[in-house]
Amino acid sequence: MKIIGVIPARYKSSRFPGKPLVDICGKPMIWWVYQQCKKVDDFEAVYVATDDARIMEECKKHGIDVVMTSDKHPTGTDRIGEVADKIKADLIVNIQGDEPLLEPETIQAAIKPFYADSELMITNLMTKINNPVDVVNFTVPKVITNKDGIGVFLSRSAVPYPKGKIDYSYYKQVCVYGFKPEALKFFCEYGRKYGKAKIEAIEDIEILRFIENGYKVQYVEVESDTIAVDTPNDLERVRVLIEQRCK
Repeated sequence: MKIIGVIPARYKSSRFPGKPLVDICGKPMIWWVYQQCKKVDDFEAVYVATDDARIMEECKKHGIDVVMTSDKHPTGTDRIGEVADKIKADLIVNIQGDEPLLEPETIQAAIKPFYADSELMITNLMTKINNPVDVVNFTVPKVITNKDGIGVFLSRSAVPYPKGKIDYSYYKQVCVYGFKPEALKFFCEYGRKYGKAKIEAIEDIEILRFIENGYKVQYVEVESDTIAVDTPNDLERVRVLIEQRCK
């Protein structure tokens, strides 16, 4: 099975423009993400997918394989879909470009279910929420699965509501996804024809497009302390942690 890793990276972020290129200990953030991905033995290759010449040039400068994609994609998954059309693979793993602390073992967890189930089309990761603030933080999608780990719903709200007892653990999405090419083809074609799915548009969570349309999304629980860099404050936290690792 040919497996590739793809890191979508765009310059125009509404909350943090240019964040793939922000400096962390002398290297752009995208470099740190790429280095973590290169440690995953399952990958035949790893690519950054961008629509911005500045990111492409920085990738080339640092020896990072990069693919230029359209600047018309409404979502990162659409960008991954274009890469899947250009580079043929049996499995494409989407790794977010704003998580430089993501562990290689965590990335591999999104791959393992495909070895056991040849019919599986999509995987995603989740981790237990240990910080109560994250339960009510709208930037953190919460994951609800059935007893077999199949995704039922994701929400930016604190769901499910613990009526009757409070001994419930909440889980947040870890943004690593495994996609068969057929799943990406569905996502892109649906978007071109209909736009976002109903609940996907309300919650602004891309994986809901699959769940709403009957696709089985296998969730895998991982222990991960990764920090997504969504704000300058997140960046400072990541810088401190990477500096400690480099000492």
